[in-house]
This record gives sequence, structure tokens and C-alpha cells, in this order.
Amino acid sequence: MITKMFKYAVISFLMMPLFTNAQTIINWQEVSTSSVEQVDIGHGAFISKQNNNLIISSGVNIDKTTNKSPFIAEKLARNNQLNSMYIVSGESVFPTTLTTELGNRAYAASASFHDTTLVIGGIAKNEASALVNIVNWQASSKTLQSYALPNLPQAASSPSTVIIDNTLYVLTGSDANNQFYTLDLSTLVNNKGELSFNKSDISYFTAHSSWKKLPGLPLASRNKPYQNAIQLAVQNDGSGEKIFAMGGYQFSEGYLTNQGEVTPLISHWKYDPSSQSSDKNWQELGDIFIAKNSLKERINTLTTLGQSHILAFTNQGNTLSFNAITKSWTKYLAVNNIAESDKTQKNNPQNNTVNSARFISESVTSSNGEVFSLNRADDNQGSLHLWQVSLKQPEKNFGWVNMTVLMVYLLGVVLLGLFFMFKNKNTDDYFRGGQSIPWWAAACSIYATLLSSLTYVALPAMVYQTNWLVLIGIWMIVVAAPIAVYVAMPFFRQINATSAYEYLSKRFNMTVRLFASGLFTLFHISRMGIVMALTALALSAVTPLSASDSVLIMGVLCLIYCTMGGIEAVIWTDTLQTIVLLIGAVICFITIIMGLDGGLTDFIRIGLSDDKFTMVNADFSSSSIMTLSIWVIVLGGIGQNLASYTADQSIVQRYMVTKDSKAAAKSIWANVAMAVPGTLLFFCIGTGLYAFYQMHPEKLDPTIQIDQIFPMFIATELPIGLAGLIVAGIFAAAQSTVSTSMNSTATTLITDFIKPFNLIKTEKGYLNAARWLTFVMGALGTLAGLVFINPEIYSLMAAYFKVIGMFMGVLGGLFVLGALTKRANSTGAIIGIISSYITTIAAWQLGWANGYLYATIGIFSCLIFGYIGSLLTQTAKSTEKDLTGLTLYTMHPPVTK
Repeated sequence: MITKMFKYAVISFLMMPLFTNAQTIINWQEVSTSSVEQVDIGHGAFISKQNNNLIISSGVNIDKTTNKSPFIAEKLARNNQLNSMYIVSGESVFPTTLTTELGNRAYAASASFHDTTLVIGGIAKNEASALVNIVNWQASSKTLQSYALPNLPQAASSPSTVIIDNTLYVLTGSDANNQFYTLDLSTLVNNKGELSFNKSDISYFTAHSSWKKLPGLPLASRNKPYQNAIQLAVQNDGSGEKIFAMGGYQFSEGYLTNQGEVTPLISHWKYDPSSQSSDKNWQELGDIFIAKNSLKERINTLTTLGQSHILAFTNQGNTLSFNAITKSWTKYLAVNNIAESDKTQKNNPQNNTVNSARFISESVTSSNGEVFSLNRADDNQGSLHLWQVSLKQPEKNFGWVNMTVLMVYLLGVVLLGLFFMFKNKNTDDYFRGGQSIPWWAAACSIYATLLSSLTYVALPAMVYQTNWLVLIGIWMIVVAAPIAVYVAMPFFRQINATSAYEYLSKRFNMTVRLFASGLFTLFHISRMGIVMALTALALSAVTPLSASDSVLIMGVLCLIYCTMGGIEAVIWTDTLQTIVLLIGAVICFITIIMGLDGGLTDFIRIGLSDDKFTMVNADFSSSSIMTLSIWVIVLGGIGQNLASYTADQSIVQRYMVTKDSKAAAKSIWANVAMAVPGTLLFFCIGTGLYAFYQMHPEKLDPTIQIDQIFPMFIATELPIGLAGLIVAGIFAAAQSTVSTSMNSTATTLITDFIKPFNLIKTEKGYLNAARWLTFVMGALGTLAGLVFINPEIYSLMAAYFKVIGMFMGVLGGLFVLGALTKRANSTGAIIGIISSYITTIAAWQLGWANGYLYATIGIFSCLIFGYIGSLLTQTAKSTEKDLTGLTLYTMHPPVTK
């Protein structure tokens, strides 16, 4: 009996993370300064942020005896409207005078635009207004400037607005026929990204610009055809920024003349401003449900939070959260901290306690993570008060057990790497392991090199956001593998290459070799930075370590064991990472499925209903090159894999560590056998995370980056100890990729830049130089990791695809040019390199191709321009070059020993 109780206690302890839920809390803090307390802010006032200043309009005074619903703008036309406008700067408040014609209108839509405030529509002189103004606070002269922009096509009493890429979008209500308009403001912004305040420029813009009409918002109900005060917000839904419309109220049209029922508008919609479709319309997302219950209150205001959430504040003082990716809603606990200087509330025993219905948001603004709101008391009495909103994040409870496992694992990896320090007698041992590595270890090392934390962390995060479109592209490894086995690997084995770029000096000349080797070095320094930054950002969400701490720990540990242990240390630590990470991935997927109410059935149902399993985009239109259409995916996947398996030193180096070509070929095929199902597993994890957090939205921390979602799941949902082991595996996977890059870049520098010129006279000197260069490359990669830490990056996997294309496409094109053509020469190769870069950069800067296609663009442009350049610069000397064993047509039969 005692034994069973002890057993159940241990199991409960280990499974504790599965039953805990970190509560996200919204903290309301009243802004308390003597100056602010003297400000009388009427209903319908707006708030906007300009630099470090808050701009607050005056609103209208409510006749409390006749008006019980101050949020109905249409009922406020006869109330007293003031001309005062307030600027809150730190502890100071500057009252100014601004007329309604210049922007001080009640219930107007407002938006921050290059440190100014756009004011659209609203109520002016007891009537709905079509005026549009730019209001700018001049701190030096303490004056407000106002400039007129083109009027709205229709007056609107309570519109809403958002700005995306200098384009203004305005949604009117039923009082303006539920229209949706856009105005391009880009000509107001100069080349430096600054807004011009030249009156003549603004006057010219106003005279020559006009609003464009877009599809109007549909009615939520035919029985109540009047809907107003709908709010707009911009957020990433996984495929880009979208405009979301939600909140507001609806009623029968007779309510404006007779008393009737005003009901909350609980439908919500999504609009894609980037859609190329000519008939793009609003997508209805249905009614809002919180924990399977239909919303019964009205959403007053919206603000974005993090990379995928929208905060919604209701007329009952509640705070809701909408995840734009999973389309799920949850309710956050709210705490109101009433200002100590509020004498009427000072002795209230409910101060600093949960009191969610005490104050209600009427207008909100956010900038750089700061959220400010104008709140009213729930009895509608008195003026609005200024509050600040902050998110009380759940404490990181990684635990001492997980932290101990993490540290012990990392220490073990370092000791394993250092074990091989004493086996390195020369550069062949250091760079090729004496060609004594078993084929299966080489296979694991190839897989770990391409897997890294990019696949383990960023790939599930990318799939969580989107779908399975890139799966086929990654599976194009099955096309690249035969080329690697029967073409690339025999080439390198025949010339006994240590560096992949030795082939280029034999096929072309030393200049081409050095150019390619230099490009590879730059690519892998960037790759080290991306891998470490991604891992650091992900792990900072679940461990006490900051992102910078994580980068430094990874970099320092890699510098220790990789510098001393060489390629054998890298390969055997890679093998350990492969085993730990794959087993961990299987455990994670099982845990995800167990966390779904319906298990595997829910996983399939949610994935099918939300198109998360979509693998093919059959778009062959002229614009499909800019999308993830099937032909872009296939060609892009072939290009990326071909470049990696023919021109990437970190992969080619693995061809040379086994005893013969047969073992090398087995390692490539074994890598394919792991990569195909392994990739499918990570795609299933990504979709599983989507299903899990759609079903449990309250468990998702809204402040994390999207790339942090899988480590967060591991840390919060897996059993104690096991979570630490898998997080340690992610940590070490990044280290294995970094150590691979360190060793391979040092290899190219020694083999391509130092040995050919006999700069060092002894083998021991070369070995010492190899270690020093490994150290330097690791240090540069660590610095790059610190630079790449950017919270604004939505998907580092997408960024990595671009980096591959920018560098590896050109290198892959050089190898294809040399192997497929006998007429290609060194001059043509240089022309191909330059042309390939120009073409790829043009695709990037001009946006005429999807980033997934960059590697293929680089290969084809290098091949085409390089071949044409070779024909134009052909000489008798270049045609007489001995190409035996250097092209596909002149290579020797495969050597098997």
C-alpha cells in the first residue's frame, strides 16, 4: 500500500506541469499626478501617443439626467463639446485649445502616424463629420499644429482606423453605410522615412489625393441592420498582417428616434489588405465564444499585444484576448490598482484587488509595449481618467530539476567533445577525423547539421502559423540525394578534397575558389548567428536565462570543445543530439495528442477544418512566383537541397570522414531515411501545437514570440526532468550546428587561403592555426548571434530560407556550371557569380519572387549567365584545359574503396 502511494506521488510530481496553468493577469494602474487629476475629460475623447507624450482630446460632457448610455455617439449630438486638448508629458500636463475643425472631435477615429496623430471623422458641431486632420505636438514651442487631409467620402460619427505600411484604412458605421475606405499616405513620407510638415507639400497632397473605396463590412444581422462603433486592429494571422474588425453595437434603425434595445455586436471579421484577388472581401469569423459560451458584453476598445494577440476591453470592465493565428478567445484576470491620490477611493478595501468591473476602457493607445487607456467608472458618472495597462507575465517556473538536467547535459556534451582532443595529431585528423568515422555516425551528423534548432524550434513554429506547404520542398531531398551520391560525392572523393572548393580551383582557377570559399565563410557566420539567436530567443521564454546569456553560453561552450576536439568531437556530439532530439520530438507529439480532448481525432478534425494540412497551392498565375505555389515549392526545395549537398562545406566535409565512397553513400541514404519521416514529425508537432492552443488558449503566454512556442510547450507541459532534457537537447542542437560551422569555416580558411600559398611550414603549425581560426570563427558567430536577437522577427525560419538563397544559391550555381558544361571557364564563372548576386538581390529588394525560391534563382542565374559569359570570353587556352574527372561527362567511374 505504501509502495503504491509513493509510486503515485512520484508520478504526480513528474506530471505536475500537465495540470498547472500559468494565469495571465492584466494590471490596470491609474496614472496619478496632480496635473492629470485636474483634467476634465469628456466621453468620446480619444488618446494618442506621440514620442513620449500623450495627446488627449476633450470629448463631450454628458447630461447625466437624460443620458444613460454615453457610448452611443448618435445620441450625443446635442451635448456640450469643449475645445480643450491635453498633452501629458511625464508629470506635466499642458492644456491647449483646438477646435473641432482642426481635430478635437468626439468619437473620432485616431491613429499614430510617424509621431503625429491622425484624426478621422467623429462629431463636430452636433453633426457627424467627414474631416481628416494630422495633429502634431511641437514640444519646443508647446503648440499643437493641425493640417487638413482629404475629407472622408461620407461623414461618420464613430469610425475606426488602422495604418499598414503608410496606408490608412477607415471603417465607417451604419450612419455612413458601413463603408470601408483607404488612403495612401506614402507621398507624405520622405526618403528618410520622416513625415514632411511643409504646408505646401501637405496642401498638394490634399488637393491631388483621394480616398479609394474597398468592399464594405457586411451586416451581422438582418434583424438589426444598424451597427456602429466597430473597432479595427492589425495583427499577424500567420500569413501576414490582417485587419480585424470586432466590437461595437447593433440595434434597429428606429432606436435613434425611439427607445429600444441596444445589443453588443459579437460577430467579428478579417480583411486581407495584401490580397491580389480582385474580389477580396471581408471574411466572417463568426460569433465570439469564450470557453464555449457566446459573448454577452460589448467590446469597447482594441489594442495589439505581442506577435499574434489582440486585447479587447469590454463595457463590463473585462479583458479578453484573441489569438489571430488560432482564432481562439480567452478571458484574462484583471487587477485594478486605484491611485493613492484618489481621495474617494483611498480607503476602499478593494484597492489593489481584483475589481474588473470598476473601470471601463473608452479609448486606448499603444506604442513600444506601453498601453494607455481613458477609463470611465461603471456607473457612467464623472469624467474619464487616464490609466496604464500592463501585463503581469507568469513566472518562469523551469525549476531546479530541469535546470540541473540542462547544466549536466551541456557539461556532458562538452566533456564528450574534449575527449577527442588527444586524438588529433594533424589537420587530417582535425578536419576529416582520419577518415575513420562510421557511416551511421556520419549520417547522424549530416542530419543534425541540417536539423539544428532551426528545424526543431522554428519549423514547428512556422507550421503552427501556416500549414504544410513547404513540406514537399523539404522532401526534395529525395531528388538531391541521388545527385549527391552519384555525382557530388564521387567528385570530392576522387580529388581527395578537404575543402569543397578545391574542386573549383581545379575546374576553373584559384580566384573562383577563393571567392566561393569567402562567400561560404560569410554564409556560415550568418547561419551561426541565426541559429544561436533563434535558440536563445526561444529558451529565454522558458528558462531564467536571457537571450544574450543563452547566446554567450552556447558560444563559449562551442569554443571550448570544438576548438580542441575537431571534427570527431562535432560528429559524435551531433550523433548524441540526433538521438535525444528525435526521441524527444516523439514524446512531445504524444503529449500534445494527450492534451487534446478528443486525442488524435481532434488533431485531424482541427487540422482539416482550418486547412492546416494543406500541402499544395495549385496557383500557376503570373503572380504565383511571389507565393508558395507548388512549382515555387518544388523548384525552391530542389535548389536549396542541391546547394546544400553540392556546395556546402559543412555537408561535403562529411563525405570525406568515412573510410570509402561506399560508406559515404550509405551515410547520405541513411540521412534521407531519417529526414523524410523526421520532417513529417515536426510538421505534425506544429499542427498539434495549433490544435492544442486553440483548445487551450488560456495556456498560451501572449507576450512570447511565435518562434518560442514549442520550447514554451516543452517547459510547461512535459514532466519535470524530461522537459529539462529536451530543452537541453535544443540548446545542444544549436551548439552542434554552430560547432559544425566553426569547424567547416576553419577548414576552408586553412585549405583554401593558407595551405595553397604555403604560409605555414609545419603540420603542427597548421593544426595550431586550425584551432585558432576555429576559435575566431566561433567568436564571430557568437557576435552575429547577439546582433540577430530581434524581437520583431516573426519567423526566423523564413529569414533562414532567404539567407540560404542569398549565399548558397550562388555557390550551388558554380558547382552546377562546372559539372554540367565543358565550355565554362573562369571568366564566365566570375560573371556568373556577379550576375547571380545581382539577380537574387533584385528578387529580394524588388519583391518579384518568394524568398523560398532564392536558392534556385541563384543557381539558374549563375548557370545561365556563367555559360553565356564563358562562350563570349572563350579562348584557345580555355578550350584546351584538361577536364578529366571534373565534369559530368569526363568523370572517372566511381571508386568504392
